[in-house]
Amino acid sequence: MFAARVAEGVLRLARPGTRWLVTDHDGGYRTADAAYNVSVPEGFDRTDLAAYVRERRERAGFPDAGPALLTGVSLAHARGARSGPVEAVATVGLSNPAALPMAPDGAPSDTTDGGRVGTVNLLVGTTRALPDGGLATLLATAVEAKTATLTATTGFSGTTSDGVVVGTDPDGDTAAFAGSATPVGAATRACVREAVRASLASRYADCSVPTSVADADHGVVTDREATVFEVGATTATDRET
Repeated sequence: MFAARVAEGVLRLARPGTRWLVTDHDGGYRTADAAYNVSVPEGFDRTDLAAYVRERRERAGFPDAGPALLTGVSLAHARGARSGPVEAVATVGLSNPAALPMAPDGAPSDTTDGGRVGTVNLLVGTTRALPDGGLATLLATAVEAKTATLTATTGFSGTTSDGVVVGTDPDGDTAAFAGSATPVGAATRACVREAVRASLASRYADCSVPTSVADADHGVVTDREATVFEVGATTATDRET
């Protein structure tokens, strides 16, 4: 499986030659021997993020370059879960939750995000070999599981700065798909659920989870509305124009 280790506020998830897909500032597809989750101090204001990650990684004794997420959550609250060919590690903080009411009032979104003060970050790896499209599906499956878990346990779908890294072993047994009905997808859903719940329980063992955006330090409520339109069938006239 993937090897997870924490040192000097840096979490490394390592497996040689892994193909990663990453959200956040370091996003996109890339191949590297490891991916990282870096805990940043309160008041963090660096903008040269690549240089900062390199400094922190090297200070922690991790020489291998790789994609990285940043979090305001202490890595003492990082928790992992394994199932079949999948492993997930999560850090959960909800000081900047994002709420999406199902009955919006039409007002512009109320944004009070003060930076990376909370964040739910996920590192997910599978020993199966997925194509790039399958890796994108794995990302969607992990995000869906994170959202479902947080909604059920906290009432929030996430925070304003969540990040996800998913990885596949190109030399592993081939798996074409990673949706929720596949072995890889089902294992991912279980791993993300358990890792998120465990990290949440650790982070809020001695304090309460915010019950609303107003109750949190920062956050966003998306109260704006969107215009709904009907998608009709294309006609010959439409094609001509």
